[in-house]
Amino acid sequence: MITVIDYGLGNLTSVYNALKFLGAKAKVSESPDDLKKAKKIVLPGVGSFKDAVAGLKKRGLFEPLRELLKTGKAYLGICLGLQILFELSEEGGAGGLGVLKGEVKRFSREEKVKIPHIGWNRVDHGQYESGRGIMEGIESGSYFYFDHSYYAEPDDKNVVMATTDYGKNFVSAIRSGDIYGVQFHPERSQALGLKLLGNFVQG
Repeated sequence: MITVIDYGLGNLTSVYNALKFLGAKAKVSESPDDLKKAKKIVLPGVGSFKDAVAGLKKRGLFEPLRELLKTGKAYLGICLGLQILFELSEEGGAGGLGVLKGEVKRFSREEKVKIPHIGWNRVDHGQYESGRGIMEGIESGSYFYFDHSYYAEPDDKNVVMATTDYGKNFVSAIRSGDIYGVQFHPERSQALGLKLLGNFVQG
């Protein structure tokens, strides 16, 4: 069973429907017990980092999720679900799960790009995890859909799985064992998004 975490925010329906379309056994839940029983976990994300942390804590999900991720439970974080893996965000100065070392930073207007970053952009993974994990069968440089103002800066560059150029080269996908995070939205990225989600389901 794949548990899609309901923390009061996030594009839950689209992600759940995509998983069901792929034939996965999935459920949307805010229960810590369902989290512990899940074979895999998906955390979709829209909204603010601070509100997401508050939503997880209010439902008693924050500490159980952190402990499960420390055991290597299979996880896919989407957009904010990637960012929350890290220690701290500039968005409200909130602390994240801290499963990965690093911070979440805001795009700078000095980079002369529109903020938020919305639309289709290339995801380059050839120099990192080409042909492996959730990127298997997806050509480096393929386009995925983004909608965000913040991005993660991992301390450990070995967790970087893909990058994207938007005024600067930022991290758009990470991997640490069976823990994945993508800054883009696979549930809004048509066929390639479904391919990525299918890789996670089958992996």
